[in-house]
Amino acid sequence: MTMARRKPAVTERQALVRQGARAASWFAAWLGLLLGLGMALLTQAPARWLAPWIAASGQLQLLDAQGTVWQGSGRLLLTGGPGSRDRALLPERIEWRLGLNWNAVNLDLKARCCMSQPLRISLGWQGGAARLSLADQQSLWPADILSGLGTPWNTLKPSGTLQLQTQGLHWRWNAGQAQLQGSAMLDLQNLGSALSTVSPMGNYRLNLQAAQQVQVTLTTVEGALQLQGQGQWLAGRWRFQGQASTEPALEPALGNVLNIIGRREGARSNITIG
Repeated sequence: MTMARRKPAVTERQALVRQGARAASWFAAWLGLLLGLGMALLTQAPARWLAPWIAASGQLQLLDAQGTVWQGSGRLLLTGGPGSRDRALLPERIEWRLGLNWNAVNLDLKARCCMSQPLRISLGWQGGAARLSLADQQSLWPADILSGLGTPWNTLKPSGTLQLQTQGLHWRWNAGQAQLQGSAMLDLQNLGSALSTVSPMGNYRLNLQAAQQVQVTLTTVEGALQLQGQGQWLAGRWRFQGQASTEPALEPALGNVLNIIGRREGARSNITIG
């Protein structure tokens, strides 16, 4: 009679090895699932998640956000800050695309109403310092959106257009110190106000130059309302001194504007910021 061979008994060590293998297999499966969910959540995070971050600025809100955090669009609302009822909605949607490379985060931003091409904003690390740079850009904005920012714009209710040009504009942070470099020019074209029967009041230019110091100059290109002034960024705040004036014959028509934008002295107002 042939005796059936008995299978060798599984040792305790072999049983532990098998249990460990099964546990490792389950762990790998769960880890893969979690990583997959995490990547899906990261790449498909809804655009509306940006709204609280933008609202934290105090004077901007993102409405009707569509798409993802990485590529989407929405409506931009300007406000007078917490507690203010002033609101101004940009005429058309803004669009964005967010990307990463080895040393920078790049944001391409376009306002359909006001930009012919996207603005590239880059935040990265260069030469041991953080650097935020804006690509050279030209855009045209409706002046009436300033009414949404509260005082004094909500009273002036400006009209006209704002043409913005930037060149080589960037900020560097190194050892707790921030430094601005580059230039920007804002042309206020055909500027008018609901407070004046003179329309337009004039054309004006605000010029920013940043090298060793950050300086701003305000000049009148032409107009019934004459504006001029100079300012600097000193000790973490803006300091600006300027004047607004007009001919005595136009003072009744422009008097309310002069009252709002500065401290009135006859046909002149002194403008002080900081």
